[in-house]
Amino acid sequence: MDTSGMKIREVEAALFPADGTEASQDLVEACRLDSRQGVARLVRRYEREQAERARVAALYAYEDAAAEEGFELVAGVDEAGRGPLAGPVSVAAVILPRGLYLPKLNDSKKLSANVREELYDEIQEKAIAVSSVLVDAKTIDRVNIYQATMNGMYEAIFGLDPAPQKVLIDAVHLEKLPMPEESIIKGDAKSASIAAASIIAKVTRDRLMMQYDKAYPEYGFAQHKGYGTAEHIAALRKYGPCPIHRQSFEPIRSMVGWMDETDEADAEEVR
Repeated sequence: MDTSGMKIREVEAALFPADGTEASQDLVEACRLDSRQGVARLVRRYEREQAERARVAALYAYEDAAAEEGFELVAGVDEAGRGPLAGPVSVAAVILPRGLYLPKLNDSKKLSANVREELYDEIQEKAIAVSSVLVDAKTIDRVNIYQATMNGMYEAIFGLDPAPQKVLIDAVHLEKLPMPEESIIKGDAKSASIAAASIIAKVTRDRLMMQYDKAYPEYGFAQHKGYGTAEHIAALRKYGPCPIHRQSFEPIRSMVGWMDETDEADAEEVR
């Protein structure tokens, strides 16, 4: 095959078919032998795209293994916002079609805000099911952040329709699920469905924190999303906590003299 007689735009159309099918290897090899710089650029673009496809395909290893066990509907679960001083913890569960190609899919922390937003929309459009839950600061203070996160994960999973046959979870076990579950350390970088859940959880929370920034502009929530940055701590010391701050988290805990049930029981024993 010889591409030297083809126009550059014709080579591009052949290398990147509009219907998403893969270009033939004969065409790719012919393009590599083509001396034109424009074709060379197209070949480099093709190779980058193939490498990205291979990377994303590798993220389905856990989902593929589950399918071999007979579980076709596999959900990934992850959270965002366990560490901040303000706002809710956000939890999401996602079931993806097996092998769905989502370019740039990855742990949400490794992506720019713009890429997360783009992937959020694509996941919402193409996923089999998406469920997201927000657990507010008052609940976090009442039950603690770990339990609040676990409760949110259960709620997100039970909110999926259809229900998953197996659940993959980032770093924790959910032992009360009625279906098999698997905890994967750093799962948001190893599993496609967990990575998708991490993006849904992160974007959902970030959007809410942008709204809170308008309600409480003095704290700078739009910039730090409630995390304990120097700017946030300075605002806390100047203005005190607002209604969405977690009173069980330091330094807010000391500012408001907050005590949980354990603290109160200890205080009662002292008295």
